[in-house]
Amino acid sequence: MIIISNGPNRKLIVFVVAVSFFLMPYMLTSINIALPAIGAELSVDAIILNWIATSYLLSSAILLIPCGKLADIYGRKKMFSYGFVVFTIGTLLAAFSTSAWMLLIFRFLQGVGGAMVSSTSIAIITSVTPLAERGKALGINVAVVYFGQTVGPFIGGVLTQQLGWRSIFYSIVPICIVVIAIIFSRMKDEWVEEGAEKLNYVSAAIYCVTFLLFMYGLSLIPEPISIAYLLVGAAGFIYYLWRESKVKNPLIDVSLFSKNRVFAFSNLAALISYSATYAVIFLLSLYLQYILGLSPQTAGLILMSKAIVQSVFSPAAGSLSDRIDPKMLASAGMAFSAVALFMMAFVSPNTSLLYIIVALVILGLGIGLFVSPNTNAIMSSVEKKHYGVSSATIATTRSIGQLFSMAIVMLLFALLIGKVEITPQYYDVFLVATRASFVVFGALCFLSIFFSQARGNLR
Repeated sequence: MIIISNGPNRKLIVFVVAVSFFLMPYMLTSINIALPAIGAELSVDAIILNWIATSYLLSSAILLIPCGKLADIYGRKKMFSYGFVVFTIGTLLAAFSTSAWMLLIFRFLQGVGGAMVSSTSIAIITSVTPLAERGKALGINVAVVYFGQTVGPFIGGVLTQQLGWRSIFYSIVPICIVVIAIIFSRMKDEWVEEGAEKLNYVSAAIYCVTFLLFMYGLSLIPEPISIAYLLVGAAGFIYYLWRESKVKNPLIDVSLFSKNRVFAFSNLAALISYSATYAVIFLLSLYLQYILGLSPQTAGLILMSKAIVQSVFSPAAGSLSDRIDPKMLASAGMAFSAVALFMMAFVSPNTSLLYIIVALVILGLGIGLFVSPNTNAIMSSVEKKHYGVSSATIATTRSIGQLFSMAIVMLLFALLIGKVEITPQYYDVFLVATRASFVVFGALCFLSIFFSQARGNLR
């Protein structure tokens, strides 16, 4: 690896990357609370609203791997910095949107910038941090990610109520501008792999189209047409993997999965973990407001208990993973998460807030123990030349897991509730669907324990 540098400034780099770790998930979650206001102002139906919410995640997920590969070839700082510029432009334009289609397009542009940033952030942290301190650095940034995801709905709700939904976009533009100024004026390092392979554009095109078809199919669940998109997407992905094993310059080195046991099972464990935990905040926000009758602000404060615990334990777990086998910490984390999710499966109209908070604290502990060591295991299992793609793979796994998590909830809601507004007459069946979701999520976390253990010893 070539490092072009006027002297490394590790703290500054870690700070800038940490800001990106906060902004991307914050933007992803804060807009969800504003969707009713957006729908009322722009006069759009539920389907378009759903696409406004998911277009960022979709474009980001599609482009993460190609951007990671390009970062390995042309420079990770270059991809990171230009990504922040694209993200900022998309954010500013979204604030000025006068129609739903304009907002959808600019949210997609935000996702492009988000992919450029997210695909390189972990790789940059890994590149500048010594192996003995890597887990701690990753743990700090993982804590920031989950803090951004959890406070997003709360802050977004306050901004929407007080200043309107456009203020969500306006509020982060100054932060982005400051970060861009720091990157171009102070962040002089560049990380590029010596003799890196060229990007295989055919592979990249097949990957993006296949991914788009599969993710679009997920968004249509439980409509019958979704099966066709999912099957075509799955078939395309199988062909893509076969082709990647034959071409000279693959987009993804398939051997990372077929020959690297730690890498393969760590990513699989992460996929299951995100699928089991991402929709929890969505479900509990509805439960706290519909069933327990809390205000959005109060519900948001309760949900923050999970983020606080994650923020505390993620750095500690990351540091521990520098000294002991990460799989033990990750497996323990999944066990705690499974306990918390099964606890939530018993919620009712009479459940106390203390019970909910305890379950959230246990879940926060579980996630905090899992993510940092698991990420450390992934990045420590590959050579430096694969840092960019591996970083992008982690981000892609997170995005797919998040989409899977919401797809599971939407499928259960469609089967048990139907396409109706959740009014008091449907509260009982809403509770049934919510409990069923938590049972499924708890079972997934329990399954993830075995995949975490199956990766073998990293040390």
